[in-house]
Amino acid sequence: MEPLALLGRAGLEAQGPPLPLHGGEMAQVYRLGPYVVKLARGAPPGFFPAEARGLAALGAYGVRVPRVYWVGEEGLVLEFLPEGPEDWEALAGMLARLHRRREAAYRAEPGFLGTFPLPGREGGDWTEFFFLRCIEPLLAATWSRLEGLGPRVEALFRTPLPAEGPSPLHGDLWRGNLRFTPEGPALLDPSFFVGERGVDLAMMRLFGGFPQAFWRAYRALYPIPEAVERALPRYQVYYLLAHVHFFGPGYLGGLWKAISAS
Repeated sequence: MEPLALLGRAGLEAQGPPLPLHGGEMAQVYRLGPYVVKLARGAPPGFFPAEARGLAALGAYGVRVPRVYWVGEEGLVLEFLPEGPEDWEALAGMLARLHRRREAAYRAEPGFLGTFPLPGREGGDWTEFFFLRCIEPLLAATWSRLEGLGPRVEALFRTPLPAEGPSPLHGDLWRGNLRFTPEGPALLDPSFFVGERGVDLAMMRLFGGFPQAFWRAYRALYPIPEAVERALPRYQVYYLLAHVHFFGPGYLGGLWKAISAS
């Protein structure tokens, strides 16, 4: 479906021609005046509804997110957020407040990391929850391409991960899913679930990561225990397995490095 047709499906009127925006590797994204239209050819069933649920969940916790105007299996229509100045202290405050929240149990609805489907799960021990919900499905999908690293990955999760308490997570917090707006930082394209904050912190350290201005402010608001710091490479394995799945063996070196640092 074309972006103008999807906007019409949503009952909204286009204001100008579609302007392509960067949408990562998983979607085609266009701006049409005050709207952003997201499409993905061959998207799995439930892909866009899961993103809309994640945005709604983060918004309910006080995180700035774009408004969802319409969602369907065909795509998603969002509010366009204009660009504003970088404010890493404000981002640190927003994430520290999110990560300090405590829920009754670990939980995840069926969702996606990129377009990779992840099962729903609720409750139980954190290490078991994280392995079965996040690691095991990706491990099964990539085993034949891991060049013998599969058993090393499995062994990482025989040792318990540190547990501070169930916290709401963005779930895919790389720099491309952050936008600074005139009203402050906003988060995009979540893979939302309730887990341990180390999952978000680990992704924020990969692929160039976030600047020291953010980390100084975040640590001042919510110090990171040494045990959580040591666990970050094990959480990074989750994202590196996804990159092996989507993009191939070029990420095996990064996966080996994370395993060795664990």
